[in-house]
Amino acid sequence: MTITIALNTDVINSLDIDPAATVIEKLLQEGTIASHEQQLRFEITYPLQQGDPRELSEIPEVRLWFIRLDARYPWLPFLLDWKAGEFVRYTAMLVPHQFSTKEGIQYNPEALEIFLMHKLFILTDWLSNQGLPSKSRLKSMAQLLGYELDDALFEMFSNS
Repeated sequence: MTITIALNTDVINSLDIDPAATVIEKLLQEGTIASHEQQLRFEITYPLQQGDPRELSEIPEVRLWFIRLDARYPWLPFLLDWKAGEFVRYTAMLVPHQFSTKEGIQYNPEALEIFLMHKLFILTDWLSNQGLPSKSRLKSMAQLLGYELDDALFEMFSNS
């Protein structure tokens, strides 16, 4: 079951994360968060002036809204609908990048590595607290960003 959170200009410009928080907090209170893995999508309505070539992830106000959301729910990638491209779009909101007409999105490599490692640390702990296995999930998440994770990395996680 897909869960869609609608965002509009007013919500974004006022940094109002209540539309997302209401949905996420309900899942947390019901104790059903694990059953909603990869089901969350954002429907963003943020009209641009005619001729404005920017993507949503290039608009400072939109990015700032997602930064605020990520600060509250740093484990949110667990809920995002990866197959629909939500995780990659979410990453673009948080990681400096450029668009190439030939190659698509080009993340700043160092920023992307830092972002990925940060999410790996957060999600490893969060998934463990939820009683969910993490290794295959996190490997799949990293693959979406072009990384292959070695099992030795997870052994280091378990030793800390």
